[in-house]
Amino acid sequence: MTDWLISIEGTPAGMRLALCLALVSAIAHAGFGALQKGRHDPWITRGMIDSFLFLLSAPMALFLVPWPQGGEWAVLLGALAIHFAYKLTMALAYERAAYTVVYPVVRGTGPLATLGFAAVFLAEEYAGLQWLGVGLLSGAILMLAVVNMRDAPLGGQALRAGLGWALAGGLLVAVYTTYDAWGIRLTADPFTFLAWFFFITAVDFPLLCLWRQLRPGATPLPVLRPLLIRGVFGALVAFVSFGGVMLGTRLGRVGEVAALRETSTLFAALIGWALLGEKVGPLRAGLMALIAGGAVLVQIG
Repeated sequence: MTDWLISIEGTPAGMRLALCLALVSAIAHAGFGALQKGRHDPWITRGMIDSFLFLLSAPMALFLVPWPQGGEWAVLLGALAIHFAYKLTMALAYERAAYTVVYPVVRGTGPLATLGFAAVFLAEEYAGLQWLGVGLLSGAILMLAVVNMRDAPLGGQALRAGLGWALAGGLLVAVYTTYDAWGIRLTADPFTFLAWFFFITAVDFPLLCLWRQLRPGATPLPVLRPLLIRGVFGALVAFVSFGGVMLGTRLGRVGEVAALRETSTLFAALIGWALLGEKVGPLRAGLMALIAGGAVLVQIG
C-alpha cells in the first residue's frame, strides 16, 4: 500500500484519490463535530474519544509501522502542540455556543487561510478562479453561521465568547492543515506519520479531563455506557476524518483538498436537521448551494 501511494504522488490518479479522500473526510468530520457537541459535556466527550484513539492507535504505531527517525520526532511534537491548541479552542467554543453557530465559523475561517498558508509556506500556486471559489465557499459558510445565530439557544456574552473561540479554532485549522501536510510529506512512510500522529496527539485531552474531574465542583460523569459507545465511534470517525485529509494533502495540493473538505458544513447542516432537530429553510439551502459551488470552482480552476 505504501509503495503504491508513493508511486501515484503528483499524478492525476493521485489527485483524484486525494479529492475522494477529502470528500470522505468532510462527511466524517461533520459527524465528528456533532459527536463532540452532543448531549454530553464536550470536554468529557473529547477526552473519551481521545482515550480510544490512544488505545486503538497504540498497536499500529508500536508494532505495525516503522518508528519515526531523527527529526520526525520533532515534527510529531509540533503536531501535538498545534492540535492540542485546536482541541482546546473547540471545547471552549462548543461549551459556550450552539453547534450550528460554532461549526460554520470554524470551517468558514479555515479554507481561505489554508490557501494562503499553502501558497506561502508550501510554494503552491493557485489560479484566480480558485481564490474566487475559496472566497465564495468561506463567505457562504460564515453567512450560514450568521443565519444560525438567530436561533442560537445562548446569547450575549456566552455567544460572543463562543464566536471568539470558533474564530481562533478556524485559524488553527489552517495552521494544522498546512503543518500536517508538510509533516506527512517529510516522513518517508506516510503511515508512520499517521499512526504516530494519532498515538501521540491522543494523550493530552484524557489527562486534561482527568484533571478537570478531580477538581472540586467538577461536573459529575454521565452514565458511562453511552459515553463509551460515543468514544469508540468517535475514534473510528477521527481515523477517517483526519487520516483521510492528511493522506489527501500528501497526494494532492493542500488548498484544493482543504477546500473540498470544508464541504463538511453541508453535511453538518444535514446532521443538525436530521438528528438535532434544527431547521433548514430556503436561505440556508441557498447558502449550502453556494458552498458547493465554491468547492466546484476550486476544482475547475
